[in-house]
Amino acid sequence: MRKIFWLLALLPLGVFSQTKSITLEDIYKKGTFRGEFVPAVFDSTQKEPELRLEGLKDENGKPFGQPEDRISSPANKNIWLFKKGTEPIYRRSSKSFIYLYDAGTGSLKKLEESKVLHPTFSPDGSRIAYVKDNNLYIRELSTDKVTAVTTDGKWNHVINGNCDWVYEEEFEFTRAYDWSPKGNYLAYYRFDESTVKEYNMTIYDDAHNKDYRYKYPKAGDGNSTVDIFIYDVAKGSKAKAQYEQGDIYIPRIKWTQDDNSLVVFWMNRHQNHLKLLATHAADGSARLLYEEKNKYYVEINDDWWFLKDGKNFLFTSEMDGYRHLYLYSLDGNSKTQVTRGKFDVTEVNAVDETGKRIFFTMANPRPMDRNVFVTDFTGKKTYPVTSGEGWHRVEFNADFTRFFDFRSDLNNPQTVTLNKLVSDKKKGLTVVTEKVINESARLKSRLAEYGYGKAEFIRIPNSKGDTLNGWMLKPAGFDPGKKYPVLFCNYGGPGSQQVANRFGAVSAWHQLLAQKGFIVVSVDNTGTGFRGEEFKKKTYLQLGKFEIEDQIDAAKQLSNLPFVDKENIGHWGWSYGGFMSSLAITKGNEVFSAAVAVAPVTNWRYYDNIYTERYMRTPQENAKGYDDNSPVNFTSRIKGKYLIIHGTADDNVHFQNATQMITALVKSNIDFESAYYPNKNHGIGGMADNTTFHLWSKMTNWILENMGNENTQKPANGQANQPKGF
Repeated sequence: MRKIFWLLALLPLGVFSQTKSITLEDIYKKGTFRGEFVPAVFDSTQKEPELRLEGLKDENGKPFGQPEDRISSPANKNIWLFKKGTEPIYRRSSKSFIYLYDAGTGSLKKLEESKVLHPTFSPDGSRIAYVKDNNLYIRELSTDKVTAVTTDGKWNHVINGNCDWVYEEEFEFTRAYDWSPKGNYLAYYRFDESTVKEYNMTIYDDAHNKDYRYKYPKAGDGNSTVDIFIYDVAKGSKAKAQYEQGDIYIPRIKWTQDDNSLVVFWMNRHQNHLKLLATHAADGSARLLYEEKNKYYVEINDDWWFLKDGKNFLFTSEMDGYRHLYLYSLDGNSKTQVTRGKFDVTEVNAVDETGKRIFFTMANPRPMDRNVFVTDFTGKKTYPVTSGEGWHRVEFNADFTRFFDFRSDLNNPQTVTLNKLVSDKKKGLTVVTEKVINESARLKSRLAEYGYGKAEFIRIPNSKGDTLNGWMLKPAGFDPGKKYPVLFCNYGGPGSQQVANRFGAVSAWHQLLAQKGFIVVSVDNTGTGFRGEEFKKKTYLQLGKFEIEDQIDAAKQLSNLPFVDKENIGHWGWSYGGFMSSLAITKGNEVFSAAVAVAPVTNWRYYDNIYTERYMRTPQENAKGYDDNSPVNFTSRIKGKYLIIHGTADDNVHFQNATQMITALVKSNIDFESAYYPNKNHGIGGMADNTTFHLWSKMTNWILENMGNENTQKPANGQANQPKGF
C-alpha cells in the first residue's frame, strides 16, 4: 500500500509554458505576486464616519496628516484616539504618541508628551487607560484629570499593565490590563522582574555602540513574580487577587459578564495543570470555576467566551484527544461537549448567542484542509457551511445571515464569494451563493505569465508506522529522465503546519527555485499540528528527536526516486526550522548534503523557559532530553555544507545560539559559512536598508552554488550586487 503513495511522484507534470523568469526582485522589491485585498463589506451604503483631517495641525502647528492607527470611542462616534510615531518594542508591543481627537469640534490634543502603550477607552467612553514608563494611568475625558493607578514601575524591575518579555512572546499578549464590562474596575498585572536574569546585546552605531539589557528567563531560570490587582475606579482602591503563589503562571485574565467577577487563569510551571478562578472584584477572594490536567501540557489560547446570558462559558480543549468545543455552566452543573470526532477545531469564527449557534472552522476533510461548520449549543445539530478539499476563511455579518467565503487551495489563489445562510425546519441549514466577488484574475494571469508550477500533495511513511503529509514542487520543464537536487523547506515545531491546502503554502521563492531546477519539498513531521493530540505531543521531553528522524526518513524515501539526485538533498529552515536544518546536517549527515539555518535554536538551554519547558520541562529535570538533540553537541558529524545566518539584535532566539554553534564547529574543525545582520531582530527584515533583499539573495545564491548539479542554473557572478541579472 505504501508504494502507491509514490505513483503520482513518478508522473511528469508536462512542459511549463513559461514566458518570464521569476526574480528575487519580483518577490522582495516589486511585489509582483501580491494578491488583491478584498474587504468584507456587506452593505456598501454603511460606511464608517468619514474623518476629514485636512488642515488639522499638531501641537507644533505642523500639518497632522493621517494617523498610523485610530481607536474609536465605544460611546461617542466623534471621539477618537490617533497614534503617531509608532515605535516597535518586541513582537507584539509598540509605543506611540497618542492624540485625542474630537471630530465634532475639530480639537486635537496630545495625551502625553512622551510615547505610551496600550491606550483604551473605558466601556462608557468617559476614560482612557494607558501605560507609560511601566506604570498604569487613567485619564478622565471630562476634566483631563490623570490618575496614576501605579507608581512603582521601573525598567527591568517592575512592570504594571504591560507584559514582561516572556509572557508577551509565549502567552501571546502584551496589554496586561482590562476594563470590567461596565468600567467600574480595571484589572491589571504587576510583574516584579527584579530577580530575573538579564540578557544583554550590543546595538551597533557609529560611535561607541550601546549595551541593551532586558529580562529574559532561559530554560530553568526563575520568572517574574506576578500579581493581579483589581482597581476600583470610583474609590481609588485596589484588591489583590487571591491564588496559590509559588512557581506559577497567570497566562490570562478575563472578565465575565458580571462587572464584579474576574476570571484569573492559574497554571503551574510544568503547564500541565490549569485552573480558572472566579475572583471577586471588591476583595480578590476566589472560587474554583474550572480545572484541567494533562499528561503532557495544556494549550493556552484565547478561545474562552463568557456568554451574555451570564450563566455559561464556551471554550476549546484537547481533553478527548482532539481539539473540540465545550459549553459549561458557571455553576458547574452543566457540562456539554459540543463537537466530536477525529478532527481538530482550528478556530471559532462566531458565537450567535441569540440563535444559540457556534460557527467554527475544522481541519476537515484532511488535516491540510479547512472547512467551516455551524452547530447548536447542544452539538446535536451540526451543518457544513463550506465543504470540499481546500482552505476556507469566512467573515459573517452582524446577524449571521450572510458571509464572505475566501477560498483557495495549494495551486489556486483565492476566490471570494458572498453567500446567504438559509434556515429550514426540514432541510436544516443550506448555503446559497449570491455572487462571486473576486476570482484573483489579475494574479492568475501573472502566475501564468511567469510559468508558476503546480505542486502536488505527497504522503510519506516514516519508520515509526505513521504516514507524513507533504507537498512537492517539481522543476519547470520536469524531465523524469533527469536527476534533480531536492531542497526540504521545513519548520516542524510543536503544533505548526506548513503542508496546508492554501495558496501561499508554496511560495514565490519556492517557485523561483523550481525554475532554477530544484525539487522543493515540505514535510510536516511528528509534532506538527491538526492531527490530534498524540501526534502533536509525541515529541514531549525530547524536542528534535522524532522530528529530525522523520525528515531523514522522508529524505531517504525521496532518494530512491529515479529523478532525484541523492547526492544533493538539502534542508532549509528559520527559527525552529533552523534548529531542524542544523539537526539535518549533523544527525542527518548520511542523507543531507547541505543545510541553511536562519536564526536557529542550537541548544534549548539558550531559549526562554515558558516555551521550552512546556515541551521539555527544565534542564535540571531533563538534561538528557536537552543534550541528546542539541545540534551544538553533534557538529563533528557534519559531512556536508552548512550556512548559518543570524541577526545580532535577535531578542527572541539570541545571537548566542549562532556563536555557540560556531564555537562547536571550530572545535570540531568543521568548515562552514556564516552571515550576520547587525541590529536585526528575529525577522531579519528591512526594505529601506535592503536587508530583506540581501538576505534572500544570499541564501538563494548559496543554495544554487552548493546544491546545484548539471540540471540546475548557477548564480550569476556578483549576484548580490546585480539583482536584475538574476
